[in-house]
Amino acid sequence: MNINLKGKFAVVTGGSGQLGRAICRTLAGCGADVVVHYHSNQHMAEKVCAELQEAGVRSITVQADVTDPASISTMKTDVEMKLGKPDIIVNNAVIQYNWVSLLEQDLADYESQYRSCTLHNVLMAKAFVPAMIEKKWGRVIAINTECAMQNLPTQSAYVSGKRGMDGVLRVLAKEIGGYQITVNQVAPGWMISEESPDGDSLGEMEYKEGVPLKRRGCDQDVANLVAFLASDLAGFISGQYISVSGGNVMPAI
Repeated sequence: MNINLKGKFAVVTGGSGQLGRAICRTLAGCGADVVVHYHSNQHMAEKVCAELQEAGVRSITVQADVTDPASISTMKTDVEMKLGKPDIIVNNAVIQYNWVSLLEQDLADYESQYRSCTLHNVLMAKAFVPAMIEKKWGRVIAINTECAMQNLPTQSAYVSGKRGMDGVLRVLAKEIGGYQITVNQVAPGWMISEESPDGDSLGEMEYKEGVPLKRRGCDQDVANLVAFLASDLAGFISGQYISVSGGNVMPAI
């Protein structure tokens, strides 16, 4: 059994970021053609795109502001003109900001998280799901977070956007499931990254002590689940929020 995405075509928002790059490479490694979306890091997006083309799949870069309806509409037109209508969308992009307590958090940060989490998913669905309905096959995969279950101090703006996104996607899963389109969320924990390498600070040691697997994961762990959910192997999995956190959070029944 293997994950075969040959003949499929994916759009990955935030494809120039660290997690986005891993997702793009993994989907391409399974045979999918990939659109590498970026907001401002054109150089990195083009580098990833060239790498994917060298690996033997079709790939293009596309710039867009995922919080802006007109920008998403332009992206849709560009993507369809150059590669066609995607079978898979991976909504990964998010606006970064400084986390402080709710009483100190700027109201603009709540709006940015709503727009880059909740509205982002709405706009991508409006742009690309109608073609999936026509084909009666599709995958909507969105990157959520373990924070949506933790609700810890300083997480309020991030959690508000991600929990809003969760509600939107659960409704979407029920609305379009009859067309054999699945809608799922992948929720990473505190993963090893360029900005947060694996270390032995007090905060990190305390975090890892609370994780059943006693370690942090990496972007590839997340990308592996995305690829699985994009495939026919996951054709009967929909409406799910799946944690990739080593058991740090456990969705309950």
